[in-house]
Amino acid sequence: MMPLIGNLSDQYGRKALLTLPMTLSIIPLVILAYSRTTNFFYAYYVLRTLTAMICEGSINCLALAYVADNVLERQRTSAFGILSGIATAAFVCGTLAARFLSTALTFQVAALVSMLAAVYMRIFLEESLPNGENLTQPILKSGQDDHCQDGDLSRKAPVLKKIPSIQDIIGLLKSRVTFSQAAVVAFFNSLAEGGMQASIMYYLKARFHFSKNHYADLMLLLGIAGMASQLVFMPLLAPHVAEEKLLAIGLLGGIADALLYSVAWSNWVPYATTIFAVFIVCVPPCLRSIASKQVGPTEQGKAQGCISGIISFANIISPLIFSPLTALFLSEDAPFHFPGFSILCIGFVTMIAFFQSVLMRGPPPVSSHKISCNSLVA
Repeated sequence: MMPLIGNLSDQYGRKALLTLPMTLSIIPLVILAYSRTTNFFYAYYVLRTLTAMICEGSINCLALAYVADNVLERQRTSAFGILSGIATAAFVCGTLAARFLSTALTFQVAALVSMLAAVYMRIFLEESLPNGENLTQPILKSGQDDHCQDGDLSRKAPVLKKIPSIQDIIGLLKSRVTFSQAAVVAFFNSLAEGGMQASIMYYLKARFHFSKNHYADLMLLLGIAGMASQLVFMPLLAPHVAEEKLLAIGLLGGIADALLYSVAWSNWVPYATTIFAVFIVCVPPCLRSIASKQVGPTEQGKAQGCISGIISFANIISPLIFSPLTALFLSEDAPFHFPGFSILCIGFVTMIAFFQSVLMRGPPPVSSHKISCNSLVA
């Protein structure tokens, strides 16, 4: 769904496509805000599964494409880092709120905030039409339609012809070497991240008897470290350090984090390794920026959607690989005594992504001459 949604946003505007996932994501939250009985929970579960097909990852994908539309190439790494930092700050605030609010009030506040976000987006966000000269009628009309239209309206291609096929996505990967390298890095890095998320709680509970409060404290520390890195350090470093180097540094941080986790000898080690989050959080903005610079202004949605789709696919298969491996080495039937062996394997997967990032030597980025009716932010 990500390449499809991203490609449609190239044709019909970011704001129009962003409205769909932001609206759909409200529905499951409203159900649990109303009631948490068994029937309502199953209704939530079914609707959450269906809406996630469209909503999961698409808001971030479209937001990145929107930023790419309105920020110069030399500033995109910093801009993507700030966007990720704001998302991390929201994660920290949400985690803190969940610690102090009751269960019922938590879902009610979540539903209300999601409604406010959708309303704010519709009122204050200006439409971004990267392919505005070919646009005849947006999916959702806005006040900027009249002066963005250009040319003969009767020559517009049907919507179905704008839907990318698998061959189109493969062609995009084959035609741009650096983009395909970024996709490989995104896959292995996300495979490692998904494996860590699927394994780490079981590992810490078995090794050090961590409770939900320990996990919450750990998540807060990771969020605060990531937020500080993305909002403070990345904007300072990005203008002076190549994004390929920042990417490699972030992956090295992920390798060190996994290796220390795998041999953790005391319950303070997981807290100490949160320092590596300062480097790890640099990986997604750098990857997104590299991918963004390899396509033109009318392909930003498709490119970001392609990377998001690869990340989602890796996140799906990683628990299937690492969860059984974690369970095996935490059991009494382990082939040999190494409780952190699955975490060590995650470090090796991150190492593959690191070696690919070192080999990344991209050609000059595609010109990002602004062709939409929005002005370019300097």
